[in-house]
This record gives sequence, structure tokens and C-alpha cells, in this order.
Amino acid sequence: MKAMNILLLVMVLSTLVAFAWDGLPAVKLVVHAILDPTTGILLNWNAVIGLVIITFLITLITTLLQKYTTDQATLKELKKEQKLLSDEMKKVKAHPEKMMELQQKQLEIMGKTMPLTMRPLLFTMIPFVLFLRWFGDYFKLYPISMFGLSWFWAYFICSIVFSMILRKVLDVQ
Repeated sequence: MKAMNILLLVMVLSTLVAFAWDGLPAVKLVVHAILDPTTGILLNWNAVIGLVIITFLITLITTLLQKYTTDQATLKELKKEQKLLSDEMKKVKAHPEKMMELQQKQLEIMGKTMPLTMRPLLFTMIPFVLFLRWFGDYFKLYPISMFGLSWFWAYFICSIVFSMILRKVLDVQ
């Protein structure tokens, strides 16, 4: 419960930062002072390739954090249990009472899984929001189109693809 309260606090702070970006010039200026001369160099060189490289690096960092801040063995075991329950639920579709019992077990497993998988968000949520707001400022001045998509959708799709690849390669649950 304590972990969930901390996570909720981080999410509220992230949301406040996101919505108050233009109203908090100090935060905006500090983020720009850090990111303009670093990641901004890649975007100034080639916006599309720079966005892909930055997206890959952000995804790599978040994937590594997920791997090393969670109990991978426990997550693997819980995932196995969920798979077995899912298979068993397919077999007992005609028996509502058995199905309810299995669904209850599945909810218990999800209750154990959620706190384990949420820990990396504590480290990544606020930096992620700051990056997205910075990207928004950058691409407002220098708009791009990647495969006919805006920077946000290009980032989103690239991050999903990179995440799937990195999770497989790094064996992250």
C-alpha cells in the first residue's frame, strides 16, 4: 500500500509538471538548458534520425531500469501462473462457478504483479514527462513528419518497437 501511495504521488507530480510546463518557467528553463545542448544536437543534425536515436536510448534506459529494479524471477513465476490459469479458464468456460474461482486467483496474481512492475515508474515518470514536454517545445519550432506521422506518434511507435525488441533481447518480464 505504501508503494502505491508513493507511485500515486509521483504520478500526480508528473501530471502537475506536464500541465504547468508553461507556468513554471524555472523548470522549463532548466530542462531546456540541459537538453538543448545534449539531445538537441542530435535533433539539429537530423531530426528524424535524432528522434529515433533518442527514442532508442530512452527505451533502453527504461528497459534496463525495469530489469534491475524488479524481481525478474518472481515476475517470471507469476507470468507462468497467469498462463496456466488462462489455459485452465479456456477449458472450464461451461462451468461459471469454476470460472469465477479461477478469475479470483487471476486477480490475486495481478495484485502481486502490479507493485513489482510499478517500481521503475518511480524513477522514470517525471524525467519522461519532462522529455515529452521538451520534445513538444522543440518540434513546435521545427516540425517533422516521419512516415506521415507527427513527432509524438513517431516517438510512440518507435518506443513500442524498441521496447519489444529490448525486452526480448534483455529477457525482461
